[in-house]
Amino acid sequence: MKLFNLLIGFVLISTGCAKMEENLIDVPVNFSAPLTDPRLNRLNSIGGAVTIDGYGLAGLIIYRGTNGYVAFDRCSTVNPNQRCAIELDSPTITATDPCSGAKFLLSDGSPVKAPAVIGLKRYSVTIAGNNLIVTN
Repeated sequence: MKLFNLLIGFVLISTGCAKMEENLIDVPVNFSAPLTDPRLNRLNSIGGAVTIDGYGLAGLIIYRGTNGYVAFDRCSTVNPNQRCAIELDSPTITATDPCSGAKFLLSDGSPVKAPAVIGLKRYSVTIAGNNLIVTN
């Protein structure tokens, strides 16, 4: 009986948690540009960030941190069905969801201000020669 109750509790917890997390849908991302591209000028120094429209769900944010480049979907993880594009803050350490007020850290995409509890969707960044490539 104890095992049965434990199993029922696990099933209830598992199905309840699934509703808490609204995941972003996967869309193909394949952005490539030379590092000399004027759109990437702000990436010339550590702490620089740029937004690129037309990729992912709501565009891309590319950030140059101390450990290299990272890229995220601009779609906020707070009510992602709204596809609210987060905006870069000044200085570019964080980005803000204008729809909910949530903030995300650009170095790793983690949430730093409620109501966000899920980090930004991250994409792979590769440097090949003089090209920056963002894919998933």
